[in-house]
Amino acid sequence: MSLYTCKLGSAEGRIVVKEFESVSPDMLRTTLEEQGFFVFEIKKKPLQFLWNRGTSRRKVDNKTLLVFNQEFLVLIKAGLPIIQALDTVLERSERGLLPEILREVREDVKGGTALSDSLERYPRAFPHLYVASIRAGERTGDLPMTIRRYIAFLKRIEEVRKKFLSALVYPAILVTVATVAVTFLLVYVVPTFSQIYADAGSQLPLPTQILIAFSSTLKRYFFLLTVLLIFGGMAVRRWAATETGRYRVDGLKIGLPFLGEVFSKFAVTSFTRTLATVIGSGIPIVESLKMSVGTLNNVVLERKLLEAVVKVEEGTSLSSAIESVRIMPPLALRMLGVGESTGSLEEMLSDIADYFEGEIDARLHLLTTAIEPFIMIFMGLVVGVIIITMYLPIFKIAGAVGG
Repeated sequence: MSLYTCKLGSAEGRIVVKEFESVSPDMLRTTLEEQGFFVFEIKKKPLQFLWNRGTSRRKVDNKTLLVFNQEFLVLIKAGLPIIQALDTVLERSERGLLPEILREVREDVKGGTALSDSLERYPRAFPHLYVASIRAGERTGDLPMTIRRYIAFLKRIEEVRKKFLSALVYPAILVTVATVAVTFLLVYVVPTFSQIYADAGSQLPLPTQILIAFSSTLKRYFFLLTVLLIFGGMAVRRWAATETGRYRVDGLKIGLPFLGEVFSKFAVTSFTRTLATVIGSGIPIVESLKMSVGTLNNVVLERKLLEAVVKVEEGTSLSSAIESVRIMPPLALRMLGVGESTGSLEEMLSDIADYFEGEIDARLHLLTTAIEPFIMIFMGLVVGVIIITMYLPIFKIAGAVGG
């Protein structure tokens, strides 16, 4: 989507200038006119790639969104109208992206726009799932319950994400430190020994010659190799952002031995937790499925699930449709079938998410327990081989002297 600067006339007779994201200026004009604005001018922002890069960084994180919803829920439950609740939140807020957006939302609501319609204009701050939940709350007239469900959803998702990331922190630190140590040995220590051996004029063993040659090449082209690695990483990252690249990367992630199952279960956990929240908000099953697909965050799994959505639209039961695309284990499918047959689908989806979270915790614990000693042993062997190889000439000289 592109960024546009719009000069608008509000229903109150004021002229305002705002920025919006849209696929095209015509679609944006239609949307704004439907919201009651008179559109004077729509201009596309120049240097879109810079704006896109800047706006992608300026996203409201889950923690900020969680705090806002907790405050907003308390005020709504106290009986305050939406505009007054937003005013109170803004009075307590510091400067930042969310307060800026909330001021715009307040003006829209004051002008007669529905809260969900106003939030929908700011996808960087309010996810589609959140907007849909608010819209469902407006339809049912129970906005506090909808917000409460979304708060519980955010807290649970954050807990799982933190567990997943914290399990990978220590192995990442070990790999980083070990890599720095080996690089230091190859770039600084080995050349020092090679100079000593060169001054002594002694005949070096073949393994020592190979290591010295490798170390000399690495030291000579260290800067060039570093630059190539950086640009290579950037190129791979850009390729991975394309449709083909992301499909390949996501397929590789879920196909990895041991780790692939963790990635798959983490994705399905997010999906089932989200689907339970959306269904609980009163949104129909097919629409709920389409809204929840994106939370898998894996293109391969998303395509499989979309096939299941088509089957549900054709009249197939949810458990049978998901079974046909094979993204859940048999136990989870049986639980899903029970939820459908007993009319407790929301509760059963939450139970499935809890089940997967337990599986992920156990697998991550086993992974971190096994990988830490493996990394230390492997890096110890690498360092040991380097040191022994560099000391081989000394052992040879000592043997010759002793003989």
